[in-house]
Amino acid sequence: MTRDVNARGTRVRFVEAGDGPPLLLVHGYLSSQRTWEDVTPTLAQRFRVIAPDLPGFGESEKPSPARYAYGFEAFADSLADVLAALGLSRAAVCGHGLGGAVALTLAAKHPALVDRLVLVGPHVYSARLGLMSRIAGVPVVGPVAFKQLYGRAMFRRFFRDHVYGSAEPPWARVDTHFDLFNVPAAREAAFATTQALLDTRAIVAQVPRVNVPSLVVWGRGDRCAPISDGRRLSRELRGARFEVLECGHAPQEECPEAFAHVMSRFLVEAAGKAA
Repeated sequence: MTRDVNARGTRVRFVEAGDGPPLLLVHGYLSSQRTWEDVTPTLAQRFRVIAPDLPGFGESEKPSPARYAYGFEAFADSLADVLAALGLSRAAVCGHGLGGAVALTLAAKHPALVDRLVLVGPHVYSARLGLMSRIAGVPVVGPVAFKQLYGRAMFRRFFRDHVYGSAEPPWARVDTHFDLFNVPAAREAAFATTQALLDTRAIVAQVPRVNVPSLVVWGRGDRCAPISDGRRLSRELRGARFEVLECGHAPQEECPEAFAHVMSRFLVEAAGKAA
């Protein structure tokens, strides 16, 4: 089921499936809630899955950067509003890439809302975002290149080279991401988000503030961030559980069965210990 809610004055669209304890899924960079499509049916057997498109992405509203401060904290605040609009006082939260940094920020800034945390290749210490994203940080040239020259071929190359490792990319899904990105308002939002991603010091500072049962999942072949980042994060998150899967940056798409099993087991065990 697809629904809309108002979050920080912005329309946020999300997909909801299943019954049980709430589980909020947060997508990554240049993506949308569609990244969770392969695992949602399995997760929905145990959980009430809520998968939003972040403001500026997917089918959510794309306000101008003058009206919405694209970045980790703004996204986290929007997710807090989504949970409030659904009448949820607490939820398990899982974030991928950019969404992992947002989920971590949500747990640090709104600790009462997050009871378990799953971070999938989160953008915390470092990341390789591709040529166009690096160009985005260049004054004058960056905005023009990102908003006007970032075509379908370059977009596909980013997902092929940085997201899916050695797996064959799901091109239909990638093309859907591009179609949703390829409008002026979405490009403007993505450019503003890219600039926020270039400096993760605020995210690193949030890590010690997180005090919930946490799982860090990394693909052994992740080309966006080295596996050493995952080991470091699991240590700094008060000894979080660390799982390595045989895939690239997107285990929820490259090995959905293994990913859903690992995450479901963690969430159920963590809930049992808290009971």
